[in-house]
Amino acid sequence: MMWLVLGLISAVLLGVYDILNKVSLQENAVIPVLFFSILTGALIFIPLLILSKINPDASLYFWYIPDVPAQSHLFFMLKSLIVGSQWILSYFAIKNLPLTIVSPIRSSAPLWTLIGAIVIFGERLSTWQWVGLSITILFYYLFSLAGLKEGISFRKNKWALFMTIATIIGSISSLYDKYLVHHFNRMAMQAWFEIYLVPLSGIVLLLFWFPKRKSTTPFKWRHSIPFIAMALVTADFFYFQGLAYPDALISIMSTLRRGSVIITFTIGAFMFHEKNIKLKAIILCGILAGICLIMLKGN
Repeated sequence: MMWLVLGLISAVLLGVYDILNKVSLQENAVIPVLFFSILTGALIFIPLLILSKINPDASLYFWYIPDVPAQSHLFFMLKSLIVGSQWILSYFAIKNLPLTIVSPIRSSAPLWTLIGAIVIFGERLSTWQWVGLSITILFYYLFSLAGLKEGISFRKNKWALFMTIATIIGSISSLYDKYLVHHFNRMAMQAWFEIYLVPLSGIVLLLFWFPKRKSTTPFKWRHSIPFIAMALVTADFFYFQGLAYPDALISIMSTLRRGSVIITFTIGAFMFHEKNIKLKAIILCGILAGICLIMLKGN
């Protein structure tokens, strides 16, 4: 199934996105990094919007962004609010937690998405898909327990709580995506929600960081910051394309997308010299087995 392949490509790019986030946030101010990465994402789409307006043949290309009714922008603004709140929480968590802890917490998203997909969209999984999904979620849970060996209690650590809340919000966003891609043009939706994130993040920057900038962690520009947006925009493009297939299941797409933990874990373990790698690697193999089972028995 093509939508499964697109989901896997999105997962790889999300893993790269996590690494770029960690590199950019080390000993750096969180909110400015978030703002400039969002600004970069919006700047990617502005030339495409202009070309779509002035080029009569633009509709022949995959990057074409059509005009949409005014009321559509309300739905895109809501998407921006959901994503913006998720990113604020997750950026703080990524800065303050090991990547090999952040990724498994984030990867629990399929559990919340699955519940929502069954309740809201009435999705049905095959027996093997249920088995694969169950295995994946079980090992995600075991992965979270590995954090206790590093003194990180998910009940007491506020950064772990931030990541957990961000994950639940991300699941809500995934369910909302399923609605958006079947009611609005995918390119228009992605372009406008990225653009609307700029004023939202700008307000957060001015209200919460700028007045305290001299007494908190200083902001340092890093060349990795623009690449955060590039990796995410591309990941979202493949994700939305896959989600638009009539037979695409949001519960499966969300699980595959969270396979980014493999990329994040591998690079994070060696680049940042994180702890308990052997134990986490064993659990990671369980996650990979569950994802493979979903892929092989998905049709």
